[in-house]
Amino acid sequence: MQRCLQLAAMGAGKVAPNPMVGAVLVSDARIIGEGYHQKYGEAHAEVNCINSVADTDKHLISRSALYVSLEPCAHFGKTPPCADLIIKNKIPNVIIGCRDSFAEVDGRGIERLKTAGINVRVGILEKECRELNKRFFTFHEKRRPYIILKWAQSNNGKIGGEGSSNYKISNEFTDRLVHQWRTEEAAILVGTNTARLDDPALTARLWPGSDPLRLVIDLEIRLPGHLKLFDGSTKTIVFTYQERNSTENLVYHQLNRAEDEIPQILSALHDRQVQSLIVEGGTKLLQSFIDAGLWDEARVITNTNLLIDKGLDAPVLKNSQVEETQKLINDIIEFRSLEKNYK
Repeated sequence: MQRCLQLAAMGAGKVAPNPMVGAVLVSDARIIGEGYHQKYGEAHAEVNCINSVADTDKHLISRSALYVSLEPCAHFGKTPPCADLIIKNKIPNVIIGCRDSFAEVDGRGIERLKTAGINVRVGILEKECRELNKRFFTFHEKRRPYIILKWAQSNNGKIGGEGSSNYKISNEFTDRLVHQWRTEEAAILVGTNTARLDDPALTARLWPGSDPLRLVIDLEIRLPGHLKLFDGSTKTIVFTYQERNSTENLVYHQLNRAEDEIPQILSALHDRQVQSLIVEGGTKLLQSFIDAGLWDEARVITNTNLLIDKGLDAPVLKNSQVEETQKLINDIIEFRSLEKNYK
């Protein structure tokens, strides 16, 4: 199952909104085939695994054990059901990392295999298998994207100067890491003031990979059209109270004034199949996610060499715990999550 997880991770950034899945076929303690889901819309892990078996080993398939990190699908999507393929190949034993909570699967694959007389075990390295696809599971179980809060602050807890003053806080190595993070998530969100004062491009230009979907809140359409967010280089969605005509790369999504903005935004992203979101600022927007308890992970960058005398206070995380700390020269990066008691 550890090998399944290693294989599955190779599909990161290429298979969403599908989950990352790895599969290994074992006969007499020898791996005779392995595969993973490589690209959305293409063959699933089980298909690639079975197809990888050498001709000289194909006779072993019907007396082998298939290890797979996620429950095999039982429905027709972009590809036929993997459960049917397993049954067709008469694989007698299937060991599954964790159940798939996607409504089209959710136990149906397991039940189909058992009905066919296959010996099925579920829950091997279950925690690790769920962690690998935390975005996928959050999306389907909570009906919203997996939410990552990110900001950079001075050593005395400021994210910027007074008024229009703008400080370069994180160093160039951290900047590259941040751009790597962007390639790993589906969308990135900023508020009106951050867009106006910082004029961020919100692309992954410092790291190879895909740009995230750019999102900005501009409730009254006050942002000027010359901002980088509106350069057409990649799609941008503007959340607003106003009714506006959209183009291919600039989409206006009208919000209801009578309801809170954030739940409406998360609902719209769910409808668009956006499984993960980085919220980059500013303080007011980040704090609103924190206060609502709508976050899964926070990445806080602190420049230990920088002090800002008068400036904007960084958000205040509540009920959080440090999961990991990383140091890049003068920058300390804390990866935080909600304390277990508050999840």
